Amino acid sequence: MNKGHTVTLTDNVSGKSVECEVMESVLGRSVINIQSVPSELGFFTHDPGFASTSSCTSSITYIDGRQGVLLYRGYPIEQLAERSNFLEVVYLLLHGELPSKAQWNAFNGKIRQHSMVHESIRRFISGYHHDAHPMGMLVGIVGALSTFYHDTLDINDPDHRALAAIRMIAKVPAIAADCYKFGIGQPFMYPINSLGYVQNFLQMMFAVRAEPYLPSPVAERALELMMILHADHEQNASTSTVRLAGSSGANPYACISAGMATLWGPAHGGANEAVVQMLRNISSPDEIPKYVARAKDRDDPFRLMGFGHRVYKNIDPRAKIIRQACHDLLEDLEGADQPLQPLFETALRLEEIALNDEYFIERNLYPNVDFYSGIILSALGIPLNMFTVIFAIARTAGWVAQWMELQEDSEQRIGRPQQRYVGQPLREYVPMEDRG
Repeated sequence: MNKGHTVTLTDNVSGKSVECEVMESVLGRSVINIQSVPSELGFFTHDPGFASTSSCTSSITYIDGRQGVLLYRGYPIEQLAERSNFLEVVYLLLHGELPSKAQWNAFNGKIRQHSMVHESIRRFISGYHHDAHPMGMLVGIVGALSTFYHDTLDINDPDHRALAAIRMIAKVPAIAADCYKFGIGQPFMYPINSLGYVQNFLQMMFAVRAEPYLPSPVAERALELMMILHADHEQNASTSTVRLAGSSGANPYACISAGMATLWGPAHGGANEAVVQMLRNISSPDEIPKYVARAKDRDDPFRLMGFGHRVYKNIDPRAKIIRQACHDLLEDLEGADQPLQPLFETALRLEEIALNDEYFIERNLYPNVDFYSGIILSALGIPLNMFTVIFAIARTAGWVAQWMELQEDSEQRIGRPQQRYVGQPLREYVPMEDRG
């Protein structure tokens, strides 16, 4: 990046000053390099949650929350969602450019080559308790992949890094499907390499050995779109965790496992699950006005889940894209002589109210991507405990890309945040017999 001007920070007590470089960004706000502040002024900066701190330099994803912009490697998410597919987006995130036909064929071939998992992993899965949470299983199994591929864990070897990236992109869907099959007591399904990436995952999830399975094209499209929109999202909690783990030199499987563990937190990856729980609690569409009134009441802690977004201060661009796919899927279900469940009727009525109610419009409380993705996953027949697992499959692409970028960053150093200490001052140890 081009170097910008400087900012002077002055301690009004001591009179000491330090010149801090302003580092320009291609898009978005510039950043102030404060690395010299502790040595020159004797202070650290305090930023809980790192909400005002740039932790790295990246060229992968850009978000403008005020304008509702999301870019992958400079490409608007709207264009990628309309024209691309998930695996091509994965290639873009990993390599920085869209693939040529030859590059695409080679990449697609590698993914297919590594889509099966070692049979010992399936025995590993069978050792879990019958009702183990699939996210707990996924975190453990992905971390355990390092024990199967310990001969290619040199993070300083570009070939080892590339192979690890391919393996994780290829195998995580199979592991996720195996976790689901184990939980419902059905036999594991093997990948079929003649199928596309998303269709293959649906086959491993829902096919049974007794009969053929062909997912609805509308269902496949809805899930693929959802995965494209969740592939990466700047330096969120799980991505930052992957980078922090990676800064220690940890192997890539351990780093991605750490990201998955962070995603498992309900404040991060559980938002679409909370949407469905809320819709289930609303017993019928007739009950919606009561819940809307509660959401407007400042003295009521109740919140409508799936509305508004911490980053996007206007409409979530991903929600605008996925909304139509959600509606198409629900119409497809109706067309198959399956009347809409009350949950989906409630969701559509709640969406209609939110898009037309002045209270929601004035506060930019529009339905976000979690609102629609929760409905889509429910419509696909995916249980609540698998929602975050599906999220993890998609986000593995971004985590791997971020980890790869970290390894090539000349500024990389082990993460070591500072703290503001508010405990006891220095004191002397008192023997037990002398204590009051």
